[in-house]
Order: sequence, then C-alpha cells, then structure tokens
Amino acid sequence: MLFLLHGALGVGSDFDHLLPHLPTALDPVALTLPGHGDKANDAAPYTLRGFAEALLGELDSRGVERGDIFGYSMGGAVALLLARLLPQRVGRIMTLATKRAWTPEVAARETRMLDPEAILAKVPRFADTLRARHGEEHWKDVLSRTAAMMTALGAEDELPIEEYAQIPHSIRMSVGDRDAMVTIEETLAGSRALPNGEFLVLPRTAHPLERVNPERLAREIEEFFAEEPASA
Repeated sequence: MLFLLHGALGVGSDFDHLLPHLPTALDPVALTLPGHGDKANDAAPYTLRGFAEALLGELDSRGVERGDIFGYSMGGAVALLLARLLPQRVGRIMTLATKRAWTPEVAARETRMLDPEAILAKVPRFADTLRARHGEEHWKDVLSRTAAMMTALGAEDELPIEEYAQIPHSIRMSVGDRDAMVTIEETLAGSRALPNGEFLVLPRTAHPLERVNPERLAREIEEFFAEEPASA
C-alpha cells in the first residue's frame, strides 16, 4: 500500500488529479492529517511527530506492517521522521518539494504569507480554496497552527539533517526546477545525507502540487516504487 501525504494547508483530496494516473498495483491511499479538512476540529498539536504518530495509526488500522509513502512538502518531512523513529514500519519513501533548511529567518518569511486577512485582501481565491478544504469555521485556525509549527521548526528542527544518516531506507527526494520555496540545493543535500538517497529534479515544475504535471509525476512514482527497497 502506498500512502500519499499532503503538504501544509492541504488535504487528502489534493491528490485527486494524481490518483487516476497511478497504477492500481501500488494500492494508493490519500490521507488527510489531523487538524486538516474534515479533521480540522482535531485539537492535536501541529508537529511532525504528531503527524507521524497519526500516520502510524493509519498503518495499524489498515493492518499494514510496512508502508510505502509519497510525501508532498510537509508530508515528506512526516514520512522521513516516521522512518527515523520506527524504521521497521516504513518501506520506500519519495518526497516532493519538502523543505529541510529551516532557520528562524526562513520560518519568519514563510509565516508572513499565512496571515488570513492578507490572504483575503490579496488572494481571495486562495481563501476560498482554504474554506473549501477546511471549512468556514476552521480555515483561519489552520493557518495559525501551521504558522506556529513553522516557527517551531525554525527554532528547532524536529529532524535535523545530521540524523538523516540513521534513515537506511530507499528514498528519492525530488523538487521542481521552478520551486520558489524549496531549493534544489537543500533537496540535493538531503538526498546525499541519506545512506540510500536519490535525487530528482522535475522540469518546468513550481511548488504548488496542483501545478505539477500529474502524468509525469505518476511515472516517476511508479518507476521508483517498482524497485526493490533497501532493507531498514
């Protein structure tokens, strides 16, 4: 079974445009993490560890002993942390647009874009998208909790790159060549810090998942997860 994990501010349905292009043999399942979408009223704290524990709960509830994971943006960081904490429960991992170079300055820059009043004034269509994803009562809270999580990561990363050497899985870290949030350099550094890491750049690809070519991404996912995994 292949678990698809969304990014910050996202929901499982973000993968609706990708799922039709993935082979049924992968048995893909798109998850919505706690505090998002129809789980937006979940009061659990927004932390990578909390999300990793929720993912573990999904594995347990579905009777999956060892799950493969595709993680977009924040979802990739969640997958990597679960592999670090419980390597025996994770198979292969592919990440896309996962930011790993967190500093207080980076966190401050990213959180400035999460002000709900500014979003309403400057990009009202994005506000409508967030309402549709998380509900009228919760979308602003999702923004606030995400900003707090980013600030915490800027102060102390939950999975510093020094710990990547302790993640033995087959992992492909990918990034778009036009990603304005995640750099090619930090993604390459992350892949090189992994014992069995690979690196992939997607051409003509920006950060937003909805702007990634689904057919191209599905081909890369299928090719990677068809390989034999490294033993954890």
